[in-house]
Amino acid sequence: MTSPAVAGGRLYVRDNDKLLAYDISADALKKPKGEPRTLAVALAPAQTRGVAAQPRTGKDRAPDAIYVPTPPDIVEKMLELAALKKDDVAYDLGSGDGRIVIAAATKYGCKAVGYEIDPKLVNSSRETVLKKELQHLVRIEHEDIFTVDLSGANVIAVYLPSPLLQRLIPQLEKLEPGSRIVSHQFEIPGIKPDKVITLQSKEDGDQHRLLLWTAPLKKVEP
Repeated sequence: MTSPAVAGGRLYVRDNDKLLAYDISADALKKPKGEPRTLAVALAPAQTRGVAAQPRTGKDRAPDAIYVPTPPDIVEKMLELAALKKDDVAYDLGSGDGRIVIAAATKYGCKAVGYEIDPKLVNSSRETVLKKELQHLVRIEHEDIFTVDLSGANVIAVYLPSPLLQRLIPQLEKLEPGSRIVSHQFEIPGIKPDKVITLQSKEDGDQHRLLLWTAPLKKVEP
């Protein structure tokens, strides 16, 4: 398998050297507007049946998850929750079409870097940055997020499943004190958030959960 896919009623997501299979709940995906209808609630772990992917690292490997864009009004709330300022440097790990870093630069005038492993998304988001004449503030890097040095940022934005966020913990633990991490929908396993909010998007009518952590990370007490 060269990229994430949905097949046979399952979503396959690469996690390190394994290929995880999730059953897709039709009922969850058909929830009415105003109720959660995200991958977080639509997926239930299934047996992997011994399925394993070939381990690959670096920017030329397959993506870890299917790209699902965050609604623009939720992007705005993510940046507000992170208390973004002009002198901040924001990184988006898994930046997709670049909407978060573009919004950060446009509204707050801060520098922002998007890291994305899908070359098609990298190229299209770079084109958007050029069209909006934001190249003096925004960079889009074709990189594997698990190899990125995060020391240059003090705001991190993510929309990744919890197993992938767990793999990021060693990098997140190196952030300078006071740095903020904001996640759309998913928690960092074993790490206590400073704030959790749920709000309804005017774009898709769904409920969206946002979580905030401030470095240094605080582990959940047993």
